[in-house]
Amino acid sequence: MSRDIGGMSVTAGEHQFLANSDHQRSRQASGGRPTWHSVGMTSLGRRAVAAVERTYRASGADRPFGDPLPAHGVAMEGYFWRFTDAATGRALIALNGVNRADDGTWSTLGLAAHPHGFLHTSASPAGSASTHGLGACAGDAFHGAADRLRVDLAPDARLDVTITNPVPWPRKSFGGSSVFQTIPALNQYWHPWLLGGSAHGQAVVGAETWDLDGWSVYAEKNWGKGGFPESWWWGQAQGFADPSVCVAFAGGEVTAGPFRTTVTAVVVLLPDGRLIRLGDPLVSAVHAEVSDERWTLHGRSAQWSVEIEGSGSLDTAHVLPVPLPAQRRNVPGAIEHLGANMRVIVRRRGRVVWEGESNLAALEHGGIDRARAEVERRGHGTDAVDASPMH
Repeated sequence: MSRDIGGMSVTAGEHQFLANSDHQRSRQASGGRPTWHSVGMTSLGRRAVAAVERTYRASGADRPFGDPLPAHGVAMEGYFWRFTDAATGRALIALNGVNRADDGTWSTLGLAAHPHGFLHTSASPAGSASTHGLGACAGDAFHGAADRLRVDLAPDARLDVTITNPVPWPRKSFGGSSVFQTIPALNQYWHPWLLGGSAHGQAVVGAETWDLDGWSVYAEKNWGKGGFPESWWWGQAQGFADPSVCVAFAGGEVTAGPFRTTVTAVVVLLPDGRLIRLGDPLVSAVHAEVSDERWTLHGRSAQWSVEIEGSGSLDTAHVLPVPLPAQRRNVPGAIEHLGANMRVIVRRRGRVVWEGESNLAALEHGGIDRARAEVERRGHGTDAVDASPMH
């Protein structure tokens, strides 16, 4: 028989060993005299601490040096992969939003490609997210883990890849949301957990089969108590002259009860392996000006500054769905370019340490009203939740 001790499943024998060990340490600390602590307070304390931490994570928050990858159990837990190949000028994304309604979980699934504009999305009645690490599933349609991704949405919408040589997020203290990850009940958190890697496998996108061997990989996770903010902006790029470089940013209105502010985070992985992260409002604020076709960001800390200029034609962008978790349905939510232009300049103490340009950037402007208007502008009905590029 197993028991739950401090969030771990242990056998009765293991439990006795832990109890004996706690008792022995307590006696040693008290000169051999039995103490109240040694009679069981340690295991009770562990259970209490574990319960508090589970409640804390269930709000969406993570303590410093915590692991943001396991599922929190909030309304929406989003998983996103992006694959880029500079040699062919191709890019591919796969997404899974594991959503929580009163009667259980369901999933928002999608596969989209550039340059030919392929798009396939769906709402799956199945959905689960791992509480022990990075993982998201939706029946037979989607299986995502840290080193493997399999998607089967339709005969013409499939993906099967393994990921080698991963470049994980290098900082243990905080993830992409930085200090904001410690605030409970925010509407949205963000963590770019994979800043590089090599794909091996194939994708079926429409009538074409793509060999993805050697493509660059990026992956992130976002989650929150209410799905997506009212408005947001996002971008990511590889495909620079130096293939080790990765750039990502995410911004929008962050809320928790009466607390409300607008925040943009910028992450740059430089060729030498250094990670620059700006976006803490007091010490490294980022200013963003965003439209459906242009993204301009300027961030600065005491040592570093980052400038990002992005652009893309609205007609060539995809319109992607976002979930309304409690309603078990998707709606148009984000205008996303998959082959946009991004120029980046990074300075340290005023001196340029790296600059680069990619023509395979992903740039997103999110908001349900603007996305719905764009779907209708393209001639789709009011029930449509997505739209392929116009050309």
